[in-house]
Amino acid sequence: MNLPNKLTVLRVLMVPFFVFFMLSDVAGEGSKWIALLLFCGASFTDFLDGKIARSRNLITNFGKFMDPLADKLLVCSAMICLIPSGKLSAWFVIIIIAREFIISGFRLVASDQGVVIAASYWGKFKTVAQMVMVIVLIADLGGPFHIIGNVLIWVSLILTIVSLVDYVAKNIQVLTKGGM
Repeated sequence: MNLPNKLTVLRVLMVPFFVFFMLSDVAGEGSKWIALLLFCGASFTDFLDGKIARSRNLITNFGKFMDPLADKLLVCSAMICLIPSGKLSAWFVIIIIAREFIISGFRLVASDQGVVIAASYWGKFKTVAQMVMVIVLIADLGGPFHIIGNVLIWVSLILTIVSLVDYVAKNIQVLTKGGM
């Protein structure tokens, strides 16, 4: 297993620890900050694994499949954890997760046909916007950050929808070829 793939696996392994600190008060107010550090660290591995894979020509089918899956797991877990605090509405998170299920379904159908579909630029923009949104919402610094958080929520939603439409449009042949 190459370094980028190890970083992807590390990101997946960080998720339960992140969720634990997001949902527990084991460290008092520090739980939020530990969760934030874990989320930032996991998000950084996303940037790092892609950069290393591209620069060293270490792109693998495992990475093409697992990297977006690891991102979905991290970001969706974070958004679900933000619902009880009222920082995100359940309807918003449901739309985000529905998009992820649709894309994962496309990838499974494509995989059945021997096709691996890598993440698009719209999907990458969406992921970055969602990660920044989660960071701002967890930090909860108040003042202008409250407005920034609200703007990021809407930017994330728009990018989620745009990336879904782009993904389906570019890969519709996967469904038509699959006999659907």
